Amino acid sequence: MPTVPKTLLGVLLALAMGFAATAAQSAGLAEKAALQAAMQQHIDRNLVDDAYLHLNLETGEVRALRPATAHPIILRMGEYFVLCEDFRDAEGNAVNVDFFLARQGDTYVVFHSLIDDRDELRALMKKGMVKRLE
Repeated sequence: MPTVPKTLLGVLLALAMGFAATAAQSAGLAEKAALQAAMQQHIDRNLVDDAYLHLNLETGEVRALRPATAHPIILRMGEYFVLCEDFRDAEGNAVNVDFFLARQGDTYVVFHSLIDDRDELRALMKKGMVKRLE
């Protein structure tokens, strides 16, 4: 019997917790679910031995980050979207990863990520370029 990837369970949990929808919100729910699924698929496709590898270009260190929890909040940056997931490093410390997604046909693709660098995203929010998707 096929197994469900661990990160897909995060999507289901995020949907259950963050997207309790009424009939009026169902179209928005479908888009949010598609965005969460695209982020999780990106993570799953890029895992090496169950870890998302991050190269620190300044130190040359490669950190193995393990997916932990998808955030239910989705941000919008013009025609693009920003989703976030918490990862854990080897010591168990939380590492925030922000994924930037673009629509491609009837799906979404990750085109950029910020790993453990929330300041850049906050700067875009302060300029009004990134806002919460309602």
